[in-house]
Amino acid sequence: MKIAIVGAGIVGVATAYELAHDGHEVTVFDRHTAAAEGASFAPAGLMGPGLLHDWSHPSLTQPGQWLGLWAQVRGRQSLPDWLWRRQWRRHAQQGTSPVRAIEALARFGRERLEALTLRHGLELEAATGRLLLLRTEAELRRWEPVLQQLRDSGVVVRQIDAATAREREPGLSPEAPLALALELPDALTANCRLAAHQLRQHAQALGADFRFQTQVLALQSGTGMRPQLQLRAAPTAGQAGGGDNAAHHSFEADAVIVCAGADAAHLLRPLGLRLPLAAVAGYTVSAPLREPLHAPLGSVVDGAEQLSISRLGQRVRISGGAEMGSAPAGHHQPTVARLYRTLNHWFPGGAQLRSGVQVWRGVRPLLPDGAPVIAAGGPPGVWLNLGHGANGWALACGAARGLADQLARQPGVVDLTPFALRRF
Repeated sequence: MKIAIVGAGIVGVATAYELAHDGHEVTVFDRHTAAAEGASFAPAGLMGPGLLHDWSHPSLTQPGQWLGLWAQVRGRQSLPDWLWRRQWRRHAQQGTSPVRAIEALARFGRERLEALTLRHGLELEAATGRLLLLRTEAELRRWEPVLQQLRDSGVVVRQIDAATAREREPGLSPEAPLALALELPDALTANCRLAAHQLRQHAQALGADFRFQTQVLALQSGTGMRPQLQLRAAPTAGQAGGGDNAAHHSFEADAVIVCAGADAAHLLRPLGLRLPLAAVAGYTVSAPLREPLHAPLGSVVDGAEQLSISRLGQRVRISGGAEMGSAPAGHHQPTVARLYRTLNHWFPGGAQLRSGVQVWRGVRPLLPDGAPVIAAGGPPGVWLNLGHGANGWALACGAARGLADQLARQPGVVDLTPFALRRF
C-alpha cells in the first residue's frame, strides 16, 4: 500500500519503520526540519511503567489534585480547554481509564524496542531501575491506588527502606529527608530523541521517504475515496516568510496515518472527527554530568513533587510540570526553578548547572481518559495514532506495531480495543 504519515515524532517514526518493514510504500510529512523536534525532543525518557505519571490517568487522581496542578497555569484558558477539564473530572469521578491496557501496551512497546535494539544495534543511553522516593510514611497512602494498579498489571514493585534506597542510588543526598522508597527494578529509561533518529535511518533504509519542512494543511477525500493531503512546503533558504513563497501541492495515498500530536485536531475537524485533544505542557532541564558518584545511576521519581530525575548517558535530566492553555512569556520560571530545586535536593553536585544546560518546554497531546487513539479514523483510509500524553515514548513502539497489524488485518500481540475511536 501507499501510506502517508503525518508527524515525525517518536510515534510517527516508529509507525513508519513498522510499515516500511512490512513492505509498504511509506512517506512521512513533518513541518519541522528533522525528526523528533516537537514533543519527542527532550522528554523525561521514562519507558515504563507509565502509571508513575499518575496525573495522566484520571482514575488515579485524588480529589482536588488537578485543581492544584491547573492553578499553576497563569495564562488564559479557552472554552475547549474548559470543556476538556470537565470530561477529565468526569472520568476521574467515575474511575474510568484503561490503565491496565495502557500498561500492557507499554510492556509490549518495551519488548518491541528491545527486539529492534537487538536487530539494529540501537544506542539508547539506556539505564534500568527506578525508585519512587517518599519523604514521609504518609506519602505512601497517596500512592496506594497506583501501586495496586501496577501490581495488577504484573509490574514488580518492592518497598524498601531509606538505607536500601541509598544503596541502590549512592548519589542521593544523605541530608535529604527520606522515609522509604518503592523500587521498580525492571523499569527502563532511554533517550527518546536518539531512538527516533536511529529508527528514522533504518526506516529510510527500508524505503521510507521523510519530507521535512512540509506542513499538512488539510486532509480530505481524493479520487476513488482515497484520502488526500493538501501540503505546503516550506520556502527555500533565503526566502522570507511562508505565505506566497511556499509551494502548495497535494498527495494521495491508500491510507493516511495521523501521528501529529497536539496539531491533529484541526486536521481531523473537517472530517467530522472532533477529538477532545488537550495540549498539556511539561518541562525538562538537561545538564552535563558533573560528578558520577553524585548523580543518579538510573531514574528516580519524587513522590511529592511528581518530578523525575534520570541519567541519560553523560547528562542528567529532570522533568515535570503539567500546564494547559496559553501563557505570557516568563510564566514558566517558577516551574523551572522547582526543577532545579528538586535536583539539588536529591543529587547536589551531580550535574553541571553553570554551562551547557538545556531548558525545554514540550507540549503533549492528552485525551480526557488518559489513553491514546490507535484505530481507523472514520473516513475510509484514515487512521489515528495519537493522544499518548506523557507516555508517548513508552507506548510508541507497541502502538506502531499494533497499528501495522490492524492495517494488515492480522491479530496483534496486544488488544487495542480500549484505544478505539468510538469511545469518543
